[in-house]
Amino acid sequence: MKMPAIADMFSSEADRQRESGDLVTEVPLSELHPFVNHPFEVRDDEDMQKLVDSIKENGVLTNLTVRPRAEGGYEIISGHRRFHAAQLAGLDKIKVQVRDVDDDQAIIDMVDANIQREHISPMEKARAYAMKLEAISHQGERRQETSNQVGWKLESAHEVGQQAGDSGTQVRRYVR
Repeated sequence: MKMPAIADMFSSEADRQRESGDLVTEVPLSELHPFVNHPFEVRDDEDMQKLVDSIKENGVLTNLTVRPRAEGGYEIISGHRRFHAAQLAGLDKIKVQVRDVDDDQAIIDMVDANIQREHISPMEKARAYAMKLEAISHQGERRQETSNQVGWKLESAHEVGQQAGDSGTQVRRYVR
């Protein structure tokens, strides 16, 4: 059994969040902005109405994940549907987890948080896969024998597919 460090026993939750780079706070909905080029459509359908009703009754149960914007406010990485439902439910503020991540990591996190959703169109999936593969390609070195003409690593398509329940071949078909 690992014992906590003495400093950890006397630090606050906010201190631990700051050290990890993540901070949970409550912000006005007006300070939240959709992810630029978010590939997933937020639909006003029966499922959205159920989410609105749930939020009215129970509040938002899972914090949105956001990152600070240079222009002020926050960009939503994960939680676009919850954000929209909170607006429809008449909320003024919502709890968010603030993460300090670069563009590539924000894209990867956004796609990972949404790709498992039940109702995703083939076009949404294709855009999401393409965005994630592009972001992954910025994180590593491109070598001729491991990359295709588009520039992303062939293993990346396989990994992205495995994480989403598709094959690497299926991922490559989506992004052609």
